[in-house]
Amino acid sequence: MSSSELRADPVRGGVAAASSGGTASVGAISAEKLTKRYGSTLALDGLDLAVAPGEVYGYLGPNGAGKTTTIRILLGLHRASAGRARLSGCDAWEMPVAAHRRVAYVAGEPSLWPSLTGAETFEFLASIRGGCDRAYLQMLIERFQLDPDKKIRALSKGNRQKVQLIAALATRAELLILDEPTSGLDPLMEVAFRDSVHEAKERGQTVFLSSHILSEVEVLCDRVGILRGGRLVDEGTLSQLRHLSSQTVEVTFQGPAPSLGTIPGVHVVSAGESTLRMEVSGPIGPLLAELAKYPVLTLSSREPSLEEIFLHHYDGSDGRGGE
Repeated sequence: MSSSELRADPVRGGVAAASSGGTASVGAISAEKLTKRYGSTLALDGLDLAVAPGEVYGYLGPNGAGKTTTIRILLGLHRASAGRARLSGCDAWEMPVAAHRRVAYVAGEPSLWPSLTGAETFEFLASIRGGCDRAYLQMLIERFQLDPDKKIRALSKGNRQKVQLIAALATRAELLILDEPTSGLDPLMEVAFRDSVHEAKERGQTVFLSSHILSEVEVLCDRVGILRGGRLVDEGTLSQLRHLSSQTVEVTFQGPAPSLGTIPGVHVVSAGESTLRMEVSGPIGPLLAELAKYPVLTLSSREPSLEEIFLHHYDGSDGRGGE
């Protein structure tokens, strides 16, 4: 099979398939000054990205931020306008066979062979790759409650997504690249997906999870990168991102909520009849000193959720670059 055939077939099937290989000794994913233009549209703008072997990395951004563009360049499906992208040290545009050897890919939109059954699809993809974990394949079929004897054309979008996921996970590939993998899945199947990612992590596999479902990323990922306008605007573990962000303080007063004066690092987000909700950056002492002047009934403080951190970077802008 030629390099161009190997590059094309996995896209139509939704799962990148190749023969198995050895253990990666370099970063699982790396991008340096990665730039992509589509005409006048700047989809990626000097993106720097590094994902370590064995890491579950969440790649966050709304539709149009450039997440899928990043994945297509990483896989060698699109050519970068500038910069470099590597999978386990290999440039997939220049060396697709070597780059795909350790990868399994789930596309955001299932694009499978309509005349094949689920079982035939699994067989075909496994034959291209050179095999899969048969026992784990059967376990995944049962976990995701898929009827493998139905033809792809008869399956709903959610069930076609299950076929992609099962085929990719059953490869036990060193690197799983998952683009919006739970699109079309119901809540029970989302739990099955999370269980499968946890198993992959326990085996030492690397997972690159591109998603806009914040709760999913918050539960699964070791580190998170937030993409805006084709660039990473924030990156780190959840604890690191929370440490660098404001904490939310909610106060209920006995009587009407007062109008607080200017307090360094304090921004009032919303006010009710007797409540105030504020974002506090830095020490909370100045706020407590001001609140001591008023009859406070309750006070609560919490770290920001991933959703609040994410929305902070998109406040007032959709951040669209290109998908």
